[in-house]
Amino acid sequence: MSRDKLVIFDTTLRDGEQSPGASMTKDEKVRIAKMLEKMRVDVIEAGFAIASQGDFEAVRAVATAVKESRVCSLARAVFADIDRAAEALKGATAPRIHTFIATSPIHMKYKLNMEPEKVLEQAVKAIQRARQYTDDVEFSLEDGSRSEFEFMCRIVEAAIAAGASTINIPDTVGYGEPGEYGAMFKRVIEAVPNSDKAIFSTHCHNDLGLAVANSLSAVMNGARQVECTINGLGERAGNAALEEIVMAVRTRKDVFPVDTGIVTEHIVATSRMVSTITGFPVQPNKAIVGMNAFAHESGIHQDGVLKHRETYEIMRAQDVGWNANKIVLGKHSGRAAVKARFEELGIAFDSPAQLAEVFERFKALADKKHEIFDEDLQALVSQVQEAEAVETYAMESLEVCSKTGTTPKARIVLLVNNERLSAEAEGSGPVDATYKAIEVIAKSNTDLLLYSVNAITQGTDSQGEVTVRLERRGQIVNGIGADTDIVVASAKAYLHALNLLEAGNRREHPQHGV
Repeated sequence: MSRDKLVIFDTTLRDGEQSPGASMTKDEKVRIAKMLEKMRVDVIEAGFAIASQGDFEAVRAVATAVKESRVCSLARAVFADIDRAAEALKGATAPRIHTFIATSPIHMKYKLNMEPEKVLEQAVKAIQRARQYTDDVEFSLEDGSRSEFEFMCRIVEAAIAAGASTINIPDTVGYGEPGEYGAMFKRVIEAVPNSDKAIFSTHCHNDLGLAVANSLSAVMNGARQVECTINGLGERAGNAALEEIVMAVRTRKDVFPVDTGIVTEHIVATSRMVSTITGFPVQPNKAIVGMNAFAHESGIHQDGVLKHRETYEIMRAQDVGWNANKIVLGKHSGRAAVKARFEELGIAFDSPAQLAEVFERFKALADKKHEIFDEDLQALVSQVQEAEAVETYAMESLEVCSKTGTTPKARIVLLVNNERLSAEAEGSGPVDATYKAIEVIAKSNTDLLLYSVNAITQGTDSQGEVTVRLERRGQIVNGIGADTDIVVASAKAYLHALNLLEAGNRREHPQHGV
Protein backbone atom coordinates (compact mmCIF):
# COMPACT_ATOMS: atom_id res chain seq x y z
CA MET A 1 0.00 0.00 0.00
CA SER A 2 1.44 3.39 -0.99
CA ARG A 3 1.23 5.84 1.89
CA ASP A 4 0.50 9.56 1.77
CA LYS A 5 1.83 12.13 4.20
CA LEU A 6 -0.72 13.16 6.84
CA VAL A 7 -0.03 16.71 7.99
CA ILE A 8 -0.47 17.18 11.74
CA PHE A 9 -1.70 20.68 12.55
CA ASP A 10 -1.63 21.35 16.29
CA THR A 11 -3.91 24.07 17.65
CA THR A 12 -3.32 23.58 21.38
CA LEU A 13 -1.97 27.13 21.66
CA ARG A 14 -4.99 28.64 19.91
CA ASP A 15 -8.14 26.55 20.07
CA GLY A 16 -6.92 24.68 23.15
CA GLU A 17 -6.34 27.95 24.95
CA GLN A 18 -9.92 29.00 24.24
CA SER A 19 -11.05 26.56 26.94
CA PRO A 20 -12.31 28.74 29.81
CA GLY A 21 -9.45 29.08 32.27
CA ALA A 22 -6.79 27.54 30.03
CA SER A 23 -5.00 30.81 29.33
CA MET A 24 -1.23 30.50 28.87
CA THR A 25 1.51 33.07 29.24
CA LYS A 26 3.82 33.90 26.36
CA ASP A 27 6.67 31.90 27.92
CA GLU A 28 4.41 28.91 28.51
CA LYS A 29 3.29 28.99 24.87
CA VAL A 30 6.92 28.98 23.75
CA ARG A 31 7.68 26.02 26.03
CA ILE A 32 4.82 24.01 24.56
CA ALA A 33 5.69 25.08 20.99
CA LYS A 34 9.29 23.91 21.43
CA MET A 35 8.01 20.54 22.64
CA LEU A 36 5.64 20.29 19.66
CA GLU A 37 8.59 21.09 17.41
CA LYS A 38 10.58 18.32 19.10
CA MET A 39 7.68 15.98 18.31
CA ARG A 40 7.96 17.14 14.66
CA VAL A 41 4.46 18.55 14.46
CA ASP A 42 4.08 19.95 10.95
CA VAL A 43 2.09 23.10 11.73
CA ILE A 44 1.75 24.92 15.07
CA GLU A 45 -1.15 27.35 15.32
CA ALA A 46 0.30 29.80 17.83
CA GLY A 47 -2.74 31.99 18.43
CA PHE A 48 -5.17 34.60 17.20
CA ALA A 49 -2.89 37.59 16.71
CA ILE A 50 -5.55 40.30 16.67
CA ALA A 51 -7.37 38.99 19.77
CA SER A 52 -5.16 40.96 22.16
CA GLN A 53 -1.70 42.46 22.48
CA GLY A 54 -0.74 39.50 24.64
CA ASP A 55 -1.79 37.04 21.97
CA PHE A 56 0.07 39.03 19.31
CA GLU A 57 3.26 38.91 21.41
CA ALA A 58 2.82 35.18 22.00
CA VAL A 59 2.43 34.44 18.28
CA ARG A 60 5.50 36.54 17.55
CA ALA A 61 7.52 34.79 20.27
CA VAL A 62 6.57 31.32 18.99
CA ALA A 63 7.28 32.36 15.39
CA THR A 64 10.77 33.45 16.41
CA ALA A 65 11.53 30.44 18.63
CA VAL A 66 10.36 27.65 16.31
CA LYS A 67 12.52 26.79 13.29
CA GLU A 68 11.55 23.26 12.23
CA SER A 69 7.73 23.52 12.16
CA ARG A 70 5.43 25.90 10.32
CA VAL A 71 3.94 28.56 12.57
CA CYS A 72 0.40 29.74 11.93
CA SER A 73 -1.85 32.55 13.16
CA LEU A 74 -5.62 32.57 12.89
CA ALA A 75 -7.38 35.54 11.26
CA ARG A 76 -10.98 36.27 10.38
CA ALA A 77 -11.62 37.10 6.74
CA VAL A 78 -10.96 40.73 7.57
CA PHE A 79 -8.00 42.77 6.33
CA ALA A 80 -7.11 44.07 9.80
CA ASP A 81 -6.91 40.51 11.17
CA ILE A 82 -4.77 39.33 8.26
CA ASP A 83 -2.39 42.28 8.48
CA ARG A 84 -1.98 41.72 12.23
CA ALA A 85 -1.31 38.01 11.72
CA ALA A 86 1.31 38.77 9.08
CA GLU A 87 3.03 41.23 11.41
CA ALA A 88 3.16 38.67 14.21
CA LEU A 89 4.58 36.01 11.87
CA LYS A 90 7.40 38.13 10.44
CA GLY A 91 10.07 36.18 12.32
CA ALA A 92 8.78 32.75 11.29
CA THR A 93 10.94 30.49 9.12
CA ALA A 94 7.76 29.06 7.54
CA PRO A 95 4.69 31.25 8.23
CA ARG A 96 1.08 30.34 7.51
CA ILE A 97 -1.97 32.61 7.69
CA HIS A 98 -5.18 30.76 8.51
CA THR A 99 -8.24 32.80 7.58
CA PHE A 100 -11.87 31.78 7.99
CA ILE A 101 -15.48 32.78 7.55
CA ALA A 102 -18.73 31.03 8.46
CA THR A 103 -20.52 29.27 5.59
CA SER A 104 -23.53 27.53 7.17
CA PRO A 105 -26.98 29.09 6.67
CA ILE A 106 -27.49 29.52 10.41
CA HIS A 107 -24.15 31.29 10.89
CA MET A 108 -24.46 33.49 7.81
CA LYS A 109 -27.96 34.60 8.77
CA TYR A 110 -27.78 35.02 12.53
CA LYS A 111 -24.09 35.67 13.25
CA LEU A 112 -22.72 37.40 10.16
CA ASN A 113 -25.98 38.85 8.83
CA MET A 114 -24.55 38.36 5.33
CA GLU A 115 -25.83 36.88 2.09
CA PRO A 116 -23.89 33.88 0.67
CA GLU A 117 -22.56 35.90 -2.28
CA LYS A 118 -21.10 38.48 0.07
CA VAL A 119 -19.50 35.75 2.18
CA LEU A 120 -17.87 34.24 -0.90
CA GLU A 121 -16.61 37.65 -2.03
CA GLN A 122 -15.15 38.43 1.39
CA ALA A 123 -13.43 35.04 1.57
CA VAL A 124 -11.74 35.54 -1.80
CA LYS A 125 -10.54 39.03 -0.90
CA ALA A 126 -9.17 37.81 2.43
CA ILE A 127 -7.21 35.00 0.77
CA GLN A 128 -5.80 37.37 -1.83
CA ARG A 129 -4.75 39.73 0.97
CA ALA A 130 -3.05 36.92 2.87
CA ARG A 131 -1.21 35.82 -0.27
CA GLN A 132 0.48 39.21 -0.35
CA TYR A 133 2.35 38.12 2.78
CA THR A 134 2.90 34.37 2.30
CA ASP A 135 2.38 31.56 -0.20
CA ASP A 136 1.03 29.35 2.59
CA VAL A 137 -2.59 30.34 3.16
CA GLU A 138 -5.24 28.13 4.74
CA PHE A 139 -8.94 28.84 4.37
CA SER A 140 -11.60 27.44 6.70
CA LEU A 141 -15.34 27.19 6.16
CA GLU A 142 -16.52 27.71 9.73
CA ASP A 143 -19.39 25.36 10.59
CA GLY A 144 -18.59 23.49 7.40
CA SER A 145 -20.38 20.31 8.48
CA ARG A 146 -23.70 22.23 8.53
CA SER A 147 -23.11 24.12 5.27
CA GLU A 148 -25.10 23.56 2.09
CA PHE A 149 -23.18 21.34 -0.32
CA GLU A 150 -23.54 23.46 -3.47
CA PHE A 151 -22.39 26.63 -1.72
CA MET A 152 -19.56 24.76 -0.07
CA CYS A 153 -18.26 23.59 -3.45
CA ARG A 154 -18.50 27.10 -4.90
CA ILE A 155 -16.57 28.75 -2.07
CA VAL A 156 -13.95 25.99 -1.99
CA GLU A 157 -13.32 26.33 -5.71
CA ALA A 158 -13.09 30.12 -5.42
CA ALA A 159 -10.78 29.88 -2.41
CA ILE A 160 -8.35 27.58 -4.20
CA ALA A 161 -8.42 29.81 -7.27
CA ALA A 162 -7.64 32.80 -5.04
CA GLY A 163 -4.52 31.10 -3.68
CA ALA A 164 -5.50 28.97 -0.67
CA SER A 165 -3.29 25.88 -0.57
CA THR A 166 -5.11 24.23 2.35
CA ILE A 167 -8.89 23.96 2.65
CA ASN A 168 -10.32 23.15 6.06
CA ILE A 169 -13.90 21.94 6.41
CA PRO A 170 -14.41 21.87 10.18
CA ASP A 171 -17.06 20.25 12.30
CA THR A 172 -17.14 23.41 14.43
CA VAL A 173 -19.94 22.40 16.76
CA GLY A 174 -19.34 18.65 16.91
CA TYR A 175 -22.48 17.89 14.91
CA GLY A 176 -20.93 15.50 12.42
CA GLU A 177 -21.35 11.74 12.25
CA PRO A 178 -18.37 9.74 10.90
CA GLY A 179 -20.15 8.24 7.90
CA GLU A 180 -21.70 11.46 6.62
CA TYR A 181 -18.71 13.63 7.56
CA GLY A 182 -16.27 11.44 5.66
CA ALA A 183 -18.63 11.19 2.70
CA MET A 184 -18.83 14.99 2.61
CA PHE A 185 -15.07 15.23 2.03
CA LYS A 186 -15.20 12.66 -0.74
CA ARG A 187 -18.08 14.47 -2.47
CA VAL A 188 -16.42 17.90 -2.25
CA ILE A 189 -13.05 16.65 -3.52
CA GLU A 190 -14.74 14.91 -6.45
CA ALA A 191 -17.04 17.84 -7.27
CA VAL A 192 -14.58 20.74 -7.10
CA PRO A 193 -12.60 20.94 -10.39
CA ASN A 194 -9.39 22.36 -8.86
CA SER A 195 -9.42 20.28 -5.65
CA ASP A 196 -6.14 18.64 -6.66
CA LYS A 197 -4.37 21.98 -6.10
CA ALA A 198 -5.05 22.02 -2.33
CA ILE A 199 -4.70 19.84 0.75
CA PHE A 200 -8.01 19.20 2.48
CA SER A 201 -8.07 19.46 6.25
CA THR A 202 -10.36 18.36 9.06
CA HIS A 203 -10.95 20.16 12.38
CA CYS A 204 -13.42 18.41 14.65
CA HIS A 205 -14.93 19.28 18.01
CA ASN A 206 -15.95 16.63 20.50
CA ASP A 207 -19.44 17.69 21.59
CA LEU A 208 -20.82 14.20 20.86
CA GLY A 209 -17.55 12.38 21.57
CA LEU A 210 -16.94 11.83 17.84
CA ALA A 211 -14.05 14.22 17.12
CA VAL A 212 -11.39 11.55 16.56
CA ALA A 213 -13.77 9.25 14.68
CA ASN A 214 -14.89 12.08 12.41
CA SER A 215 -11.30 13.17 11.76
CA LEU A 216 -10.20 9.66 10.83
CA SER A 217 -13.26 9.21 8.61
CA ALA A 218 -12.25 12.39 6.76
CA VAL A 219 -8.72 10.98 6.33
CA MET A 220 -10.16 7.80 4.83
CA ASN A 221 -12.05 10.00 2.35
CA GLY A 222 -9.21 12.21 1.15
CA ALA A 223 -8.31 14.67 3.92
CA ARG A 224 -4.54 14.92 4.34
CA GLN A 225 -4.32 17.33 7.25
CA VAL A 226 -5.80 16.84 10.72
CA GLU A 227 -6.19 19.75 13.13
CA CYS A 228 -5.98 18.55 16.71
CA THR A 229 -4.77 19.38 20.21
CA ILE A 230 -2.74 17.74 22.95
CA ASN A 231 -5.05 15.92 25.41
CA GLY A 232 -8.02 16.93 23.24
CA LEU A 233 -7.97 20.38 24.86
CA GLY A 234 -10.38 22.88 23.36
CA GLU A 235 -13.60 24.82 23.57
CA ARG A 236 -16.64 23.17 25.16
CA ALA A 237 -16.02 19.39 25.02
CA GLY A 238 -12.65 19.85 23.32
CA ASN A 239 -11.04 18.94 20.00
CA ALA A 240 -9.76 15.77 18.38
CA ALA A 241 -6.82 14.55 20.48
CA LEU A 242 -3.48 14.60 18.66
CA GLU A 243 -2.17 11.56 20.50
CA GLU A 244 -5.22 9.48 19.55
CA ILE A 245 -5.08 10.48 15.87
CA VAL A 246 -1.36 9.79 15.58
CA MET A 247 -1.41 6.45 17.37
CA ALA A 248 -4.52 5.25 15.52
CA VAL A 249 -2.80 5.89 12.19
CA ARG A 250 0.42 4.28 13.39
CA THR A 251 -1.23 1.24 15.00
CA ARG A 252 -3.68 0.52 12.19
CA LYS A 253 -1.40 0.82 9.18
CA ASP A 254 -3.48 -1.91 7.62
CA VAL A 255 -6.43 0.49 7.50
CA PHE A 256 -5.09 4.04 7.10
CA PRO A 257 -3.15 4.81 3.89
CA VAL A 258 -1.14 7.61 5.55
CA ASP A 259 1.87 8.19 7.79
CA THR A 260 2.74 11.04 10.12
CA GLY A 261 6.23 12.24 10.93
CA ILE A 262 5.49 12.53 14.66
CA VAL A 263 8.14 11.33 17.10
CA THR A 264 5.69 9.52 19.33
CA GLU A 265 8.13 8.93 22.18
CA HIS A 266 7.55 12.58 23.25
CA ILE A 267 3.76 12.29 23.49
CA VAL A 268 3.49 11.60 27.22
CA ALA A 269 5.95 14.33 28.21
CA THR A 270 4.11 16.84 26.03
CA SER A 271 0.77 15.78 27.48
CA ARG A 272 2.03 16.35 31.01
CA MET A 273 3.52 19.71 30.12
CA VAL A 274 0.20 20.91 28.70
CA SER A 275 -1.70 19.53 31.70
CA THR A 276 0.62 21.24 34.18
CA ILE A 277 0.57 24.59 32.40
CA THR A 278 -3.19 24.74 31.83
CA GLY A 279 -4.22 23.12 35.11
CA PHE A 280 -6.44 20.65 33.22
CA PRO A 281 -5.63 17.18 34.62
CA VAL A 282 -5.68 14.17 32.31
CA GLN A 283 -8.33 11.63 33.28
CA PRO A 284 -6.77 8.30 34.35
CA ASN A 285 -8.54 6.29 31.62
CA LYS A 286 -7.70 8.74 28.84
CA ALA A 287 -6.46 6.89 25.75
CA ILE A 288 -2.66 6.89 25.22
CA VAL A 289 -1.73 9.43 27.94
CA GLY A 290 -3.93 8.50 30.92
CA MET A 291 -2.05 6.90 33.78
CA ASN A 292 -4.19 3.75 33.40
CA ALA A 293 -3.78 3.54 29.62
CA PHE A 294 -1.29 0.68 29.92
CA ALA A 295 -2.25 -0.57 33.40
CA HIS A 296 -3.67 -4.04 33.98
CA GLU A 297 -5.49 -5.02 37.17
CA SER A 298 -7.67 -7.91 36.01
CA GLY A 299 -5.99 -11.25 36.74
CA ILE A 300 -6.92 -12.54 33.31
CA HIS A 301 -5.38 -9.48 31.63
CA GLN A 302 -2.24 -9.64 33.77
CA ASP A 303 -1.77 -13.31 32.95
CA GLY A 304 -2.20 -12.65 29.24
CA VAL A 305 0.23 -9.73 29.16
CA LEU A 306 2.86 -11.68 31.09
CA LYS A 307 2.61 -14.53 28.62
CA HIS A 308 2.51 -12.36 25.51
CA ARG A 309 2.17 -8.57 25.67
CA GLU A 310 0.08 -8.27 22.53
CA THR A 311 -2.76 -10.29 24.04
CA TYR A 312 -4.02 -7.11 25.72
CA GLU A 313 -1.76 -4.31 24.44
CA ILE A 314 -2.08 -3.14 20.84
CA MET A 315 0.87 -0.72 21.15
CA ARG A 316 3.96 -0.46 23.31
CA ALA A 317 3.90 1.93 26.25
CA GLN A 318 7.50 2.89 25.42
CA ASP A 319 6.47 4.10 21.97
CA VAL A 320 4.50 7.01 23.43
CA GLY A 321 7.00 7.86 26.17
CA TRP A 322 5.90 5.84 29.17
CA ASN A 323 9.33 4.24 29.51
CA ALA A 324 10.71 7.58 30.74
CA ASN A 325 7.94 8.54 33.11
CA LYS A 326 9.97 8.09 36.29
CA ILE A 327 13.46 9.11 37.33
CA VAL A 328 15.38 8.46 40.48
CA LEU A 329 16.61 11.83 41.62
CA GLY A 330 16.97 12.85 45.22
CA LYS A 331 18.62 15.28 47.59
CA HIS A 332 22.08 13.97 46.67
CA SER A 333 21.59 14.57 42.93
CA GLY A 334 23.76 17.23 41.34
CA ARG A 335 22.76 20.18 39.20
CA ALA A 336 24.10 18.56 36.01
CA ALA A 337 21.90 15.48 36.44
CA VAL A 338 18.83 17.59 37.10
CA LYS A 339 19.54 19.86 34.14
CA ALA A 340 20.07 16.84 31.86
CA ARG A 341 16.68 15.41 32.80
CA PHE A 342 14.99 18.74 32.13
CA GLU A 343 16.60 18.76 28.68
CA GLU A 344 15.22 15.27 27.99
CA LEU A 345 11.78 16.64 28.88
CA GLY A 346 12.20 19.44 26.34
CA ILE A 347 12.59 22.15 28.99
CA ALA A 348 15.27 24.81 28.51
CA PHE A 349 16.15 27.62 30.89
CA ASP A 350 16.29 31.27 29.95
CA SER A 351 19.25 31.98 32.21
CA PRO A 352 21.64 30.39 34.74
CA ALA A 353 19.71 32.25 37.43
CA GLN A 354 16.48 30.48 36.45
CA LEU A 355 18.22 27.09 36.56
CA ALA A 356 19.65 27.97 39.97
CA GLU A 357 16.19 28.84 41.30
CA VAL A 358 14.69 25.61 39.94
CA PHE A 359 17.55 23.58 41.41
CA GLU A 360 17.09 25.22 44.80
CA ARG A 361 13.39 24.32 44.76
CA PHE A 362 14.27 20.81 43.60
CA LYS A 363 16.52 20.37 46.65
CA ALA A 364 13.79 21.64 48.97
CA LEU A 365 11.31 19.20 47.46
CA ALA A 366 13.82 16.33 47.66
CA ASP A 367 14.01 16.89 51.42
CA LYS A 368 10.25 16.29 51.62
CA LYS A 369 9.83 13.23 49.39
CA HIS A 370 12.00 10.26 48.53
CA GLU A 371 11.55 10.04 44.77
CA ILE A 372 11.27 12.90 42.28
CA PHE A 373 9.17 12.24 39.18
CA ASP A 374 8.98 14.02 35.85
CA GLU A 375 5.63 15.52 36.87
CA ASP A 376 7.34 17.10 39.89
CA LEU A 377 9.94 18.67 37.62
CA GLN A 378 7.27 20.08 35.31
CA ALA A 379 5.52 21.62 38.31
CA LEU A 380 8.77 23.14 39.60
CA VAL A 381 9.43 24.91 36.31
CA SER A 382 5.91 26.32 36.20
CA GLN A 383 6.25 27.59 39.77
CA VAL A 384 9.54 29.35 39.02
CA GLN A 385 8.25 30.97 35.83
CA GLU A 386 5.16 32.15 37.67
CA ALA A 387 7.30 33.57 40.46
CA GLU A 388 9.33 35.54 37.90
CA ALA A 389 6.20 37.38 36.80
CA VAL A 390 5.20 40.58 38.55
CA GLU A 391 3.49 39.51 41.76
CA THR A 392 0.97 41.64 43.59
CA TYR A 393 0.46 38.95 46.23
CA ALA A 394 3.19 36.72 47.70
CA MET A 395 2.76 34.35 50.63
CA GLU A 396 5.19 34.76 53.51
CA SER A 397 3.63 32.31 55.94
CA LEU A 398 0.50 30.26 56.58
CA GLU A 399 -0.70 28.75 59.85
CA VAL A 400 -3.80 26.53 59.90
CA CYS A 401 -5.49 24.86 62.87
CA SER A 402 -7.96 22.09 62.09
CA LYS A 403 -9.07 19.38 64.48
CA THR A 404 -12.16 17.31 65.13
CA GLY A 405 -14.94 19.16 66.93
CA THR A 406 -13.57 22.67 66.33
CA THR A 407 -13.97 25.26 63.57
CA PRO A 408 -10.87 25.38 61.36
CA LYS A 409 -8.90 28.62 61.53
CA ALA A 410 -6.22 30.08 59.27
CA ARG A 411 -3.73 32.89 59.73
CA ILE A 412 -1.87 34.09 56.66
CA VAL A 413 0.85 36.68 56.14
CA LEU A 414 1.07 38.16 52.64
CA LEU A 415 3.37 40.60 50.93
CA VAL A 416 1.05 42.86 48.93
CA ASN A 417 3.15 45.06 46.65
CA ASN A 418 5.95 44.45 49.17
CA GLU A 419 3.77 45.59 52.11
CA ARG A 420 3.46 42.97 54.86
CA LEU A 421 -0.18 42.29 55.79
CA SER A 422 -1.76 39.56 57.90
CA ALA A 423 -5.29 38.24 58.41
CA GLU A 424 -7.18 35.49 60.21
CA ALA A 425 -10.42 33.74 59.33
CA GLU A 426 -12.55 30.71 60.13
CA GLY A 427 -14.04 28.36 57.57
CA SER A 428 -15.82 25.07 57.04
CA GLY A 429 -12.45 23.45 56.39
CA PRO A 430 -8.77 24.40 56.37
CA VAL A 431 -8.81 25.42 52.69
CA ASP A 432 -12.00 27.44 53.11
CA ALA A 433 -10.50 29.21 56.13
CA THR A 434 -7.31 29.94 54.19
CA TYR A 435 -9.19 31.43 51.25
CA LYS A 436 -11.34 33.56 53.52
CA ALA A 437 -8.19 34.85 55.25
CA ILE A 438 -6.70 35.76 51.88
CA GLU A 439 -9.90 37.59 50.93
CA VAL A 440 -9.81 39.64 54.11
CA ILE A 441 -6.66 41.20 52.61
CA ALA A 442 -7.33 40.98 48.86
CA LYS A 443 -11.02 41.89 48.70
CA SER A 444 -10.86 40.65 45.10
CA ASN A 445 -14.60 40.52 44.33
CA THR A 446 -14.06 37.29 42.42
CA ASP A 447 -16.21 34.19 42.00
CA LEU A 448 -14.60 30.79 42.54
CA LEU A 449 -15.66 28.70 39.53
CA LEU A 450 -13.47 25.66 40.11
CA TYR A 451 -11.36 24.10 42.85
CA SER A 452 -9.63 20.92 41.76
CA VAL A 453 -7.00 18.76 43.49
CA ASN A 454 -4.85 16.29 41.59
CA ALA A 455 -2.01 14.15 42.94
CA ILE A 456 0.98 14.81 40.67
CA THR A 457 2.44 11.35 41.36
CA GLN A 458 1.59 8.30 43.45
CA GLY A 459 2.35 7.89 47.14
CA THR A 460 1.41 9.71 50.32
CA ASP A 461 4.39 12.03 49.89
CA SER A 462 3.18 13.13 46.44
CA GLN A 463 2.87 16.77 45.63
CA GLY A 464 -0.72 17.86 45.38
CA GLU A 465 -1.48 20.09 42.40
CA VAL A 466 -4.38 22.45 42.95
CA THR A 467 -6.19 24.30 40.20
CA VAL A 468 -8.33 27.32 41.06
CA ARG A 469 -10.49 29.08 38.48
CA LEU A 470 -11.54 32.63 39.34
CA GLU A 471 -13.86 34.98 37.46
CA ARG A 472 -14.12 38.74 37.81
CA ARG A 473 -16.21 40.90 35.51
CA GLY A 474 -16.00 38.40 32.68
CA GLN A 475 -12.28 37.71 33.12
CA ILE A 476 -11.49 34.05 33.78
CA VAL A 477 -8.09 32.79 34.93
CA ASN A 478 -6.61 29.54 36.18
CA GLY A 479 -4.31 29.55 39.16
CA ILE A 480 -2.04 26.57 39.81
CA GLY A 481 -0.17 25.63 42.97
CA ALA A 482 1.81 22.55 43.96
CA ASP A 483 3.16 21.41 47.30
CA THR A 484 3.38 18.29 49.44
CA ASP A 485 1.02 20.16 51.83
CA ILE A 486 -2.35 20.39 50.07
CA VAL A 487 -3.44 23.48 52.05
CA VAL A 488 -0.26 25.31 51.07
CA ALA A 489 -0.78 24.21 47.46
CA SER A 490 -4.33 25.57 47.66
CA ALA A 491 -3.10 28.94 48.92
CA LYS A 492 -0.46 29.11 46.18
CA ALA A 493 -3.07 28.37 43.50
CA TYR A 494 -5.46 31.05 44.80
CA LEU A 495 -2.71 33.67 44.99
CA HIS A 496 -1.49 32.71 41.51
CA ALA A 497 -4.99 33.30 40.13
CA LEU A 498 -5.22 36.67 41.89
CA ASN A 499 -1.84 37.69 40.46
CA LEU A 500 -2.98 36.75 36.96
CA LEU A 501 -6.09 38.88 37.36
CA GLU A 502 -4.05 41.82 38.59
CA ALA A 503 -1.63 41.41 35.68
CA GLY A 504 -4.48 41.23 33.18
CA ASN A 505 -3.29 37.80 32.03
CA ARG A 506 -6.33 36.81 30.01
CA ARG A 507 -7.43 36.51 26.39
CA GLU A 508 -10.27 38.36 24.76
CA HIS A 509 -11.41 36.83 21.47
CA PRO A 510 -13.31 39.02 19.02
CA GLN A 511 -14.67 35.78 17.57
CA HIS A 512 -13.94 32.24 18.63
CA GLY A 513 -13.40 30.97 15.12
CA VAL A 514 -13.39 27.43 13.84
